[in-house]
Amino acid sequence: MALEAMTLSLSNSAMFSSGVVEDDKKQEAFVFPKFVVMGHRGFGMNMLQSPDEKMKFIKENSILSFSVAADFPIDFIEFDVQVTRDGCPVIFHDIFMFTQEQGVIIEKRVTEMALHEFLSYGPQEDGTNVKPMLRKTKDGRVFEWTVEKDAPLCTLEEAFVKVKHSLGFNIELKFDDNTVYGEEELRQTLDNILKVVNEHSKNRPIIFSSFHPHAVRLIRNMQRNYPVFFLTNGGCEIYKDVRRNSLDEAIKLCKESGLQGIVSEVKAILRTPNAITRVKDSKLSLLSYGQLNNVVEVIYLQYLMGVEGVIVDMVKDISEAIANIEVTNKDDCEDDDGKKCQIRFGEERKKVKISKDEITLLTKFVPKLLQQ
Repeated sequence: MALEAMTLSLSNSAMFSSGVVEDDKKQEAFVFPKFVVMGHRGFGMNMLQSPDEKMKFIKENSILSFSVAADFPIDFIEFDVQVTRDGCPVIFHDIFMFTQEQGVIIEKRVTEMALHEFLSYGPQEDGTNVKPMLRKTKDGRVFEWTVEKDAPLCTLEEAFVKVKHSLGFNIELKFDDNTVYGEEELRQTLDNILKVVNEHSKNRPIIFSSFHPHAVRLIRNMQRNYPVFFLTNGGCEIYKDVRRNSLDEAIKLCKESGLQGIVSEVKAILRTPNAITRVKDSKLSLLSYGQLNNVVEVIYLQYLMGVEGVIVDMVKDISEAIANIEVTNKDDCEDDDGKKCQIRFGEERKKVKISKDEITLLTKFVPKLLQQ
């Protein structure tokens, strides 16, 4: 999937800055040249408690996961970046690392570890695994981090060097929801990340994103080469910081901070579809994330609604299904059952057909989807 146009928009300083005036509260609309698909943590997140083996296939946020994802027709991978105690940006989602020593579960904060200690967890390049990784879920359960294809942990620099250059990076700036960060601490963390990006980007398409309101504002002020998006679950969970609790608050933050877009939980978009118009009127781009993005019909519904891209776990299934979207409104187009055909997507031999009646039914079914 060619990304030449997107590369110019996302990583060429002159091209991108030409759409941004010096006043941080004003910017021209940033628009993706096409509907984009992003691989969540590479080839998909690991959900160790899930009965679905696809959620336990390849170690998330690994070079292996990124490289496998790059073999499919996607535009970006999304991954989480934290900075170790000695200033090295590493790719890891969870705030804490868990392992077990002599039957006792040991917990360490990623940002309090030195790089060599962080990399010592999980499988090593030589095939050893002295510190097997565990994962703690939100409900407190602990699982062995067992996947079909395991892989070592990695740094941000490694990702730039080893992953196909044409694949865009959506770099999520990861911070602890339960920690209050001072501006200087945030600035130092972002400085360490920007140093790696500036040294190794080489015109790779790049987006910064974060759930942390101060972090997105700060990185917007620290650089103008790359778009900055605010991540929000749009009220699906409630936080003390009201800026995180609705799409309208996200819009307000973006306008005040001169950001280029919003990445929203898909459920929030489906619950408040009118917010899409308000996002567009504010000259902001809109992407989505969430488990419902593993349902092809939900992605197509967002496509119709004006969402500009999706972050997905089922990279193979979703990317192949929407690689060749064909919208047909002709009255003489009928599917095998004689229904008027509204949309076809995917390769011809696997093509999915959705009739107008089925699109209407899907829209009515949205409330049930939101209960999942």
